[in-house]
Amino acid sequence: MFDFITEPWSYPFMQRAAIEVVIVGTICGFVGCFVVLRGLSFIGDALAHAVFPGVVLSYMAGRSIIIGAFIFGLLTALGIGVLSRSRRVSEDAAIGVIFAAFFALGVVLISRQSGFKRDLASLLFGNVLGISQTDIVVTAVVAVVVAAILFVLLKEFTLVAFDATMARSLGYPVFLLDTLLLLLVSATIVVSLQTVGNILILALIVTPPATARLLTDRLGRMMVLSVGVAIASGLGGLLISYHADTAAGGTIVLTATAAFLAALIAAPNHGLVSGWLQGRRGDHHAHHYHPVDESAHSH
Repeated sequence: MFDFITEPWSYPFMQRAAIEVVIVGTICGFVGCFVVLRGLSFIGDALAHAVFPGVVLSYMAGRSIIIGAFIFGLLTALGIGVLSRSRRVSEDAAIGVIFAAFFALGVVLISRQSGFKRDLASLLFGNVLGISQTDIVVTAVVAVVVAAILFVLLKEFTLVAFDATMARSLGYPVFLLDTLLLLLVSATIVVSLQTVGNILILALIVTPPATARLLTDRLGRMMVLSVGVAIASGLGGLLISYHADTAAGGTIVLTATAAFLAALIAAPNHGLVSGWLQGRRGDHHAHHYHPVDESAHSH
């Protein structure tokens, strides 16, 4: 049993993958809390798809995919922010138009490359086992910058997440804060692309925070739990994928999903089981409740 756990980590490619997963899990866990609280999951999905042509162009040019992806992520985040201010175009419609068009552009670009099927699989589903030392350094630098901005503006982001109307009435620049959050989400998506790929990235940003939210009502604790779930899912998924010979990115996401389902069922206060037990207790009290005879006290 001990060898089952330790043996995979003796290989350098697994060690690099583990380091990458810890960094990506940490940043996805933090940023994802605000994505979930602000209800930005659909926008996160849009950003993940919209950076795809940037990934393809960088790949075709022989450059780091992070460069092109970040440029398109920046354009998308700003585009969504601007379009969502128009009353003639709903936010959902603007997001749908942008991410569908950009993702289609990426598919068209890569279809012109010979041998694109193999390349497409790597870009869509990630290749965490092919992570280099340079990739780890770049991921770490971006993660530190994103985390620093989040911590500096934690109070503002928290207020906007829980009550945007109140934040606006207090004079906070809600539009700018939302746009900045989109840029942070975009940066997080870009550095996570090689870990779980373009299609699965949203799961790493949304599933751990959603799991944490079932387990606690406090934001600070939610952040810590979210990061913990993301890292544990990443390392656990890597371990399972090594022994089962499955795609690492997909296995990581399924491991995170299993954690979410476990929390959904067994969370102490918000799980299905506790809800059912509380319902049973409520029915029990209602069954044994006898109202006081008002007439006995009328005199």
